[in-house]
Parts: sequence; C-alpha cells; structure tokens
Amino acid sequence: MLVKTYGCAVHGITGMTVTVEVNVSTGVRFFLVGLPDNAVKESQHRIESAFRSNGYRWPGRQVTVNMAPADVRKEGSLYDLTIALGILAASEQIRAGDLERYMIMGELSLDGGLQPIKGALPIALRARDDGFEGIILPRKNAREAAVVEGLKVFGADNLQQVVDFVGGKGNLEETVVDVQEIFLSRMNRYPFDFADVRGQESVKRALEVAAAGGHNVVMVGSPGAGKTMLAKRLPTILPPLTLDEAIETTKIHSVAGKIGEETALMTRRPFRSPHHTISDVALVGGGTYPQPGEISLAHNGVLFLDELPEFKRSVLEVLRQPLEERMITISRARFTVEYPASFMLIAAMNPCPCGYYNHPTKTCVCTPGMIQKYLHKISGPLLDRIDIHIEVIPVEFEKLAATRPAESSAQIRERVVRARQVQAERFARYPGIYSNAQMSRKMIETFCAIDETGKKLLQNAMETRGLSARAYDRILKVSRTIADLEGSGKIMNHHLAEAIQYRNLDREGWAG
Repeated sequence: MLVKTYGCAVHGITGMTVTVEVNVSTGVRFFLVGLPDNAVKESQHRIESAFRSNGYRWPGRQVTVNMAPADVRKEGSLYDLTIALGILAASEQIRAGDLERYMIMGELSLDGGLQPIKGALPIALRARDDGFEGIILPRKNAREAAVVEGLKVFGADNLQQVVDFVGGKGNLEETVVDVQEIFLSRMNRYPFDFADVRGQESVKRALEVAAAGGHNVVMVGSPGAGKTMLAKRLPTILPPLTLDEAIETTKIHSVAGKIGEETALMTRRPFRSPHHTISDVALVGGGTYPQPGEISLAHNGVLFLDELPEFKRSVLEVLRQPLEERMITISRARFTVEYPASFMLIAAMNPCPCGYYNHPTKTCVCTPGMIQKYLHKISGPLLDRIDIHIEVIPVEFEKLAATRPAESSAQIRERVVRARQVQAERFARYPGIYSNAQMSRKMIETFCAIDETGKKLLQNAMETRGLSARAYDRILKVSRTIADLEGSGKIMNHHLAEAIQYRNLDREGWAG
C-alpha cells in the first residue's frame, strides 16, 4: 500500500515541502531514498524502537521510503515522525485519511516521545503557504509555530498522541498565541538602561547618533572606562522591532535552534557578543551543513566585538562584505544558502597594548611603534566601514558618586524613533534603504548637500586633523543623522563640526 505524508526541509531560513512516500510491498528489506543524510538514515532504528514501545509492529515486508524532491538534501532527525506515520498507514495499522491535511515533523525517542526540532517557524510558514490545514510537531515547538496566522498548530508529547489524533480516537489541543499581545507587552523590556551609566555624556551622545542613523561604531578607551557597559545598553535605544522584523529575526534563531520552549516570538533586538577566539565560520556562518553565524543571529540588532584587535585578522576580514551587502552568501558545490545579516557593528578596543595611552592619570609604557602596530591589526577596509570613532575617557569620581539620575533609555529612544521616521520618509522610494548609514554615493550627493562654508570647514578639518579621504562620506552621513535628530532639513555647520569630532580616532590622526 502506498501512503504519502508531508514534512519540510529548511535551507537558509526558507522551508521547502517534502513529500514522504511510503510503500509496503513483497519482500523483507528497508530502502530509504531521496538524498537523506546519516541522521535521516538512522531513523529506522529510532522508529522500530518507538513502535515496540507503543504496541505497534515493524512491517514484516519490504518498506520503501522516498523523500521527494529527490535532488534536495534532507538533513536531521526531524523526519522521524513523518516517516513513522507513513509506515504505520502503509502497513494498515492506522487509518491514512487525515494525514494529507497536515504537515508533520518531529524527532522520536526510543520510547516514542517527541524531541524538539530546529526551524519550527519557517516550517510553519511553508505549511501555511502550501495550503495545509495544520501542522503537528513536538509540544515544545508549538508556541513558536503558532505565531503563524491562518494555520492550526498541534503540539504532541509522544507518538501515541499523534496516532490517536490522526485516527480520530483522540484530540490534540490546538496551540493559540496572541502575537500582538506578546509583541506589544515585551518589545521594550530590557535588563539594562542608560540611566545606569554615570558620566560619559559625549559617548552616550555618539551612541544616540549611531542608533538614529544605523551607523557602526568603534569605541577606544582604557580598561574599565565603560565601553562594554555602554555597548550592552545600545539595543535599549534602538527603535522597537516591527512585527515583520520580529518574525524574520525569530526565523533565524529558530533555524539555529536558539528559541526557548516558552518563546513564541523574539520581541527585542538581538545583542550578540562573541569571544575573540571565534572562528570565521562561526562568525559569518557555514559548515558542512550551513548554519547561521553570529552576524546573522545579530540581524536587526547589534553585533558587539570586544577587544577588537584580539580577533584573528581572517575573522575580521570576512566582515567586510556582509557589512556592505547586509547579507551573507554561503556557497557549496551542490547548493548556495543566503542568510540576512543587517546589523549594527559596535566594537571596543584598548588604545594600545598596555591600555593606558591618553589616560588622564596613568602612564602608558608603550612606544609609538607598539601603538601603531597594535592599531594596524585592524585593516583600513574594515575601518572604512565604521562611521563613528569615539574615545572613551574614564569617569571622574565625582560623576560616579553623583546621585542625580541620568537620562533613561526611553527618553533617548523617543528622539531616535523620530529621526528614523524622518529617514523612512526620505528613503520611501529606495527599496532596501532604511537608514542614513546605508546611503550610496549618489544618495549622499542628493541628501547631504552642504554650503560653501560647510565645505571649507570640512576641508580644513581633513587637512589639519590628517583625516583620510574615506572619512569624507562618513562625516556627511553622520552629519545628516545629527540634523535629523535636531529636526533640521539642512546640514548646518554645527552638525558638520560634531560629525568631525566623531572621526578624531581616524588612523592617520591617532597616536602621532
């Protein structure tokens, strides 16, 4: 008897429906075809054990399982439940009538229990788009899949519950979540707040400008100056995620298996802070079976690289293309996978090997050559993609001991959101452009015009400060953001002056 059940293969963050055809015929062998990997091939042993534990039998005949389309690689153990139900129906141990209405996914334990799977959200989206009435999957993945509107989601704990449900002998409770309620109630909840930061007003202003325009930032300062503390609070002043951004972000974390049992939807912008020993594959994604890397997990959020010069040169260099394209393409011989990677890069570093160059009270023991060698660990092309360079000076005791409350993240976020709204209107005719940091050279000429006085100011700054030519566009982009924060339609001289200050760590003007 031939029976069809339906599952899903996830490539990148996109699902593709897989038809599992099971035929039980004369013979005694078991065939599993359709380009399965080893984890899928091992499903026979898990399924046999689950059958025995639940009172079912493995057919004493030849079982052929085909996973179509046959030219798409099937990976992982999430097809166990799909194949098991197909075998039970093809051997006439259960009724096959309702199987075609549902997409079915789940990993089986030896006792028939269902283990959670990766990629539940993109699988549910594919099930809805392909017209399935519902999806059956492990209960721990049910809330995540229930984010998808127009699809019935049923979570089960074991094989027997699913068999009873499709056979009409039992009911599975439909999982329903109120996406809007979850989204609105949690989107601005953060464990950190800028009100906790004493002093550092100039750095907080620079981070506000960065958040308003989507600019990348590098902070240079001695140990203990507050670089990490400030970076961790940057997501709290970014505009709240839109619902579409939240779903896209959740899809990436779902594919990576980083969605918790109680998490239905990611409502806060991600903050990723990998250690400097990370490999280039772990950072950008890849592997034999490609998985999203840290830059994709930081999509729509912040990627924080602490102790930037300590990262391997090869790791930092692979950031160049994603920073420009906001997408990472991973190519293999048989296929190509794309992961989104639109993130804000926030980097922190010491000014020299000992960490105390330009410190107001402590003496640096590094020679100028040592300082230059240390800073040259970061390549010019990478630095070229960082708009704001800001020096972080240690806070004086009087400011640390002050009891006067600092400005909260909510207050700063209001100004950032207003500036982003201005940019949304400005770039409405430019698909894929959402912030000033994404402007092309032609767009800079259109939206960042300055008068003759401004040109002289910028020319004088570049000559006297030794700023590089690559700083020119960056200063104009940042000055445009500063003008947006002020509600000004034109870039004024004081906007340019502030933007120039944010290039005071340009390589040619730093450390002599």
